[in-house]
Amino acid sequence: MNTTTAPSPTLPSSALPTVLRIDGMTCASCSARVERALLKVPGVLRASVNLATEHAEVIGDASAAALQRAVHDAGYEAHDLPAAEPEAPPPLASAWPVIAAALLSAPLLLPMLVAPFVADAHGWMLSGWLQLALATPVQFVLGARFYRAGWHALRSGSANMDVLVALGTSAAWGLSLVQLLRDHGTAHLYFESAAVVITLVLLGKWLEARAKRQTTDAIRALNALRPATARVRRDGAEHEVAIAALRVGDTVVVRPGERLPADGTVLEGASHVDESLLTGESLPLPKQPGDAVTGGAVNGEGLLVVRATAVGAESALARIVRLVESAQAGKAPIQRLVDRVSAVFVPVVVGLALITLLGWGLATGDWSAGLINAVSVLVIACPCALGLATPAAIMVGTGAAARLGILIKDAQALELAHGLRSIAFDKTGTLTEGRPTLIDALPVPGSGLTRAALIELAASLQAGSEHPLARAVLAAATAPVLPARDLHALPGRGLAGRVGERSLQLGSARLMRELGIDAAALDAQAAPFQAEGRAVSWLADLGNDDSTAQLLGMFAFGDAIKPGAPAALAELKHLGLRTLMLSGDSRAAADAVGRALGIDDVRAEVLPGDKAAVIGSLKAHGAVAMVGDGINDAPALAAADVGIAMAAGLPGQGGGSDVAMQAAGITLLRGDLALVARAIAISRLTHAKIRQNLFWAFAYNVIGIPLAMLGLLSPVVAGAAMAASSVSVLGNALLLRRAIEKAAKA
Repeated sequence: MNTTTAPSPTLPSSALPTVLRIDGMTCASCSARVERALLKVPGVLRASVNLATEHAEVIGDASAAALQRAVHDAGYEAHDLPAAEPEAPPPLASAWPVIAAALLSAPLLLPMLVAPFVADAHGWMLSGWLQLALATPVQFVLGARFYRAGWHALRSGSANMDVLVALGTSAAWGLSLVQLLRDHGTAHLYFESAAVVITLVLLGKWLEARAKRQTTDAIRALNALRPATARVRRDGAEHEVAIAALRVGDTVVVRPGERLPADGTVLEGASHVDESLLTGESLPLPKQPGDAVTGGAVNGEGLLVVRATAVGAESALARIVRLVESAQAGKAPIQRLVDRVSAVFVPVVVGLALITLLGWGLATGDWSAGLINAVSVLVIACPCALGLATPAAIMVGTGAAARLGILIKDAQALELAHGLRSIAFDKTGTLTEGRPTLIDALPVPGSGLTRAALIELAASLQAGSEHPLARAVLAAATAPVLPARDLHALPGRGLAGRVGERSLQLGSARLMRELGIDAAALDAQAAPFQAEGRAVSWLADLGNDDSTAQLLGMFAFGDAIKPGAPAALAELKHLGLRTLMLSGDSRAAADAVGRALGIDDVRAEVLPGDKAAVIGSLKAHGAVAMVGDGINDAPALAAADVGIAMAAGLPGQGGGSDVAMQAAGITLLRGDLALVARAIAISRLTHAKIRQNLFWAFAYNVIGIPLAMLGLLSPVVAGAAMAASSVSVLGNALLLRRAIEKAAKA
């Protein structure tokens, strides 16, 4: 997998990606050549080709036809991406070339296999002409794909894995034919080397294709959430229609146990909806008229009637699929090393093979041995594993993260998150609930009121108010509110009205002073709340005249810390990260939250526009992540090395979280702060897996090529090692999913 970027660093907002399926790629050199071909098309600003997914993503205003023509001229085929992933052919249907090649090659390999166990293994060897008859169909019929792809590569002025296989096996087959014609089969022949190498390469590609399919399980699982049909009410009757015929505004009937066919709003009914495969939320969520529901979620026990608000490509599920696909198609920064190596890899290998041939021929005079050793060099050096090392790990990592409710928008964020040194949080809505709650209610000693009665009086006075503090009091009330009358607002100070026989006023300390009411009885209790920047309100009973006015109690309000925040911050510290909080609130309010959570550095009274500047200054001391949830956090999310958006809902459901999601590289689909540490842990596991894969990919070549040049590696063993390298890299990447799931349960 290679990264090639056009010179222009900025892309117009109107630039939309064109995604194509690329057929015929076999190694990292192939993806590099396709990228170069696409970048030469007028109007293309950026091109990215992923060997593992076999997809190309192109940004620019070039037509799809022009892009497909450029890919064809480079020796490959490009096609429009189908709306749904095609079903994989049955295993035996795709494996027939491997089976046929194995059946033809087995008699050629048999003498080598029985040699350790049979005294006269030479008697098991077939005649030279029979060897030619068995090897030729393998070489030129089943191996024709290597000649076709290699010719296209050479015609476009480059080389790839197919060139190496075609050159190496053709040399072995040609040498054997010359010796057969010259010596009538008395000399040693190498037909088995050519045939078995092609068989092993075909086997490796087949196993590789099966393993690659497992890395895209997450995409297929998400796509499978789309039901095929929907039950729609039209003209007073219910009709079952194909999901593609569903339109915005349709009234959809969803029975218990069925999947919701589209995003929408509940019109009738009540039920619980399971969104676990979309958000990772473990518990079904209650839904009633007016609530939003998401396509792909499973309806629980009740019948729901839903008005469709987003269908098809605009649904939350489709947006999630696009985000995961985009991340899997992306390139991690570590891939630049692979890019530089693969750009010169094949020409260097061909040069080493030529040196091997000349060295053996000139030094020993045994040109046959030199040619066979050169074939071994060509075969062992196929750079398949190198091209798969990074994208395979990224595909598994992003897919496993999506299952947990973590959307990773680009591969760069996934890789960079492993090296974070500090992490900054917005306060309101991220670390806190984002809405005021009643922290305490204290009646004046001797007033005869209990806490519950005090709250009941305040709630009765505010029953019709939409003020955030009023909603907090109403939420805390445990008894039914009493009827209130003569209600009127006191602008900037509070609210007045009558509840029962009491003439009440609820408001600020300023209102109490204006009424001449002494609050000294509760001053000591109010002081700690005021020192923390909490809002404090006072309730007074005016009685029949000013002389009988008395204070009844006080209410302290605060933005409550999210329940999981302390544990989440502790886990981040355990991961070795320095924590910061950026808040526009007062110093007292910010410090109170910072102390409660044990945050290392609290920055208070920071304007939204200044958060990005603070992030920029922090980056001088190492990689920084920013966690936020709203529009005002978008600049800081974009400025951070890794932006993490706390979504208030699924993509496309509106609100400031959609803006934050666009600016962030990672989105958490539920407001659980534990997912922040989980996302960083996934990044560290994925990065470690990438490094392991690259080590093995390089190790096969670094060890194998010198052995082949020294004549210590036969073409057959080289072919087996080359196939094993690709399969081992993919198998190692698939182990990542198990590691992530294990870490999530810990």
